[in-house]
Amino acid sequence: MRTVRGLRTAAAGTATAGLLATALLAMPAAAATPSPTPTPSPGTPLGTVPRTVGDARYAPGPCPRTPEPVEALGGARCGTLTVPENRAKPNGRTIRLGVAIVPALSATPKPDPIVWLAGGPGDDAVGEAKMAVDGGLNRDRDLVLMSQRGTYSAEPNLLCPNIDAFNARAVGLASGTPATERLHVEATKACRDKLAARGIDLAAYNDTESAADYEDLRAALGVKEWNLYAISYGTHLALVSMRRHPDGLRSVALDGILPPSRSGSAATWSSARQGFDGLFRACAQQPACNKRYPDLPATFDKLVRDLEAKPVTTTVTVPGQDKPVKVVLDGTALVNWMTSATHVAPQVPLALDELARGKPQRIAQQYAGGKLSPAAMGRVAHGLVYGVFCSEWTPYESEEQALRGGQEAFPSYPRPVQAQAPQLTFLRPDCEVWDVPAAPASIRDATRSDIPTLALSGGFDAQTGADNGAHVARTLDNVEVVTVPYEPHVVIATSECAQEIAVSFFDTPGSADTACLKDLKAPAFETGP
Repeated sequence: MRTVRGLRTAAAGTATAGLLATALLAMPAAAATPSPTPTPSPGTPLGTVPRTVGDARYAPGPCPRTPEPVEALGGARCGTLTVPENRAKPNGRTIRLGVAIVPALSATPKPDPIVWLAGGPGDDAVGEAKMAVDGGLNRDRDLVLMSQRGTYSAEPNLLCPNIDAFNARAVGLASGTPATERLHVEATKACRDKLAARGIDLAAYNDTESAADYEDLRAALGVKEWNLYAISYGTHLALVSMRRHPDGLRSVALDGILPPSRSGSAATWSSARQGFDGLFRACAQQPACNKRYPDLPATFDKLVRDLEAKPVTTTVTVPGQDKPVKVVLDGTALVNWMTSATHVAPQVPLALDELARGKPQRIAQQYAGGKLSPAAMGRVAHGLVYGVFCSEWTPYESEEQALRGGQEAFPSYPRPVQAQAPQLTFLRPDCEVWDVPAAPASIRDATRSDIPTLALSGGFDAQTGADNGAHVARTLDNVEVVTVPYEPHVVIATSECAQEIAVSFFDTPGSADTACLKDLKAPAFETGP
């Protein structure tokens, strides 16, 4: 899914700048496959030796650029990986992917690095170095971050700031109207037209090519085997990699799981149900919260129905904006807010109570703040977003199946709300104008593997529900399924316990230390007057 931390959201899809130089984009791939250069000598720091393997070429160089300085990259060893844009076109263009390797803290690092796979789709892994380092992943292993094809520091990047601008504007529009749909799709088409005019092969930005990019990086760096830590959409890519390129994988950790075999609007609705119920249940089990906000699910359900029938319009002050921002809260907007608001769970009961009492400002400010935040502008590779969704998701889920997912998860919601899955608003008409071929049906196969795997979920995750752990475990022979209670999407970002579990897993794959789970307690929910 589009990775959301805090209240950051990306309705059409999260790193600022104009387009990178395009001179290198037209470089043809070599007509003849060059001989591999020697494997780096033992003891040579990873990422310091240029090497060519097949059509892939790694060259040490400056670190990839990021929207803001990233302290965690201060001592990184960096470079670029050059690969074919489309491996089915051997004499076609090449693309360049930024690579940053954060050295292990240990003086005697283990030989198998950890590779960070970012969320989104469309987020740049290099910009997430702090999250990975804060999670302890470079304690005794080098940490490898590469800009997935199309993302912020890749050449070319497939950013479309016009979509981000529309998402910001859309907070003041009713969610499901034909007029809003028309504007939404127009923004998507303008993005597509701009990228196509640059000669970008839009059909080459998908999981199959991205998985091959990471395998090429492993070979070019001379790494025998490494580990993956994948978050959110990155777990989708990791599961594809486990099927297509298993030999170099020592172990895989999945955090906020999105299985390709069930991804789509219906699964998104199921995840929302699980995350909402987890939060509401925690409130009900806490005497002060339950007394102040009895039957919170019914309150939320009524608000969705009432707001869809009669939206509330208000204005709020948003940091960084010179003027008050108009916000329209309807049922669909409230569901989308709630999907992200599980990241600030202690505030949710109070915010819903305020809204029910005619005070929409808290929710409106959070909803608008996420869309207008600098972190939501010019950082998402929308070309990769739609490359994945429109080739791997929508061709394999009918409109009827998507709607049924909403109806089964939330049967009392109005049909217009059920028709727009959280974070996937107008996905089908968007994909019609994106117009890329469907991926082979095998992209939806369940991953069958004996690679040691850790399946981590958060009990409050409303974006990739915790039951996805059990789902992938059905076909993984060596998997540990762990749900960290009271945590939202991407648990390594918020939970010290999850960090301990992850680090212990890489030490001894198949035997993660989960003892910290027994000491976890629900957050203290805020109660108003």
